[in-house]
Amino acid sequence: MSVLATRNLIIDVPGREGGTQLNITIEPGQVWGVLGPNGAGKTTLLHTLAGLQAPRSGSVQLNDSALGQLRRRHVAQCLGLVFQDRQDGFPATVLETALIGRHPYLSPWQMEGAEDYARAEAALERLDVAHLRDRLVSTLSGGERQRVAIATVLTQAPNVWLADEPTNHLDLHHQSAVMALMAEQAIQGQAVIMCLHDLNLAARWCDHVLLLYPNGEACWGSRDNMLVPSALEDLYRQKLAVVEVDGAPVFVPIKG
Repeated sequence: MSVLATRNLIIDVPGREGGTQLNITIEPGQVWGVLGPNGAGKTTLLHTLAGLQAPRSGSVQLNDSALGQLRRRHVAQCLGLVFQDRQDGFPATVLETALIGRHPYLSPWQMEGAEDYARAEAALERLDVAHLRDRLVSTLSGGERQRVAIATVLTQAPNVWLADEPTNHLDLHHQSAVMALMAEQAIQGQAVIMCLHDLNLAARWCDHVLLLYPNGEACWGSRDNMLVPSALEDLYRQKLAVVEVDGAPVFVPIKG
């Protein structure tokens, strides 16, 4: 049973006509990587899957129901979105920000309870930012802000993660920790869809891959079928060398 699916979907990228109709079925426990060069529409796709942007044509199905026909509160409980860029709407501490993840479950004017605080505290601990709980988010580094954003979605506990460059601004240690967290969510039965620029992160952590081309064409399938030099060199217009490290391919750009 799919948790998220697209039916003849064409995303609406300004200045681009047509494109491959996306008919993708995403099941619980899967980790999808969305790869493509700048401008291919990766962020637009995630926003369309989240219902924040209308498609040019086709539809998105959430738990076999049309996304556009579902109540936003229900959608917010099911889908968690990690934005690539975010703006601070008002001054808030790290803990207050993480608690935003519980808002889809609260009635109007209802205050967060002990369980909500416990979830937020655990999420901050998991993302290694618990020591910053009382700091204003606006005072944090880019990497710290990114981990707080991911902790907020972890506090939300959605069935589907939509993550736009989740390792953005992160050092090597925290990149690995965040990718391990995404894999952990899938093991627990959630579905994860991530836009990535790092081929090697996709090769190590994803089991399915969607390749988006700037002209609107797309192809998708299992990681082993998609992450092959011929397809990737065409996608990025870059020659690649491939070696195997710890059982996974590692792609290295080369002159050519």
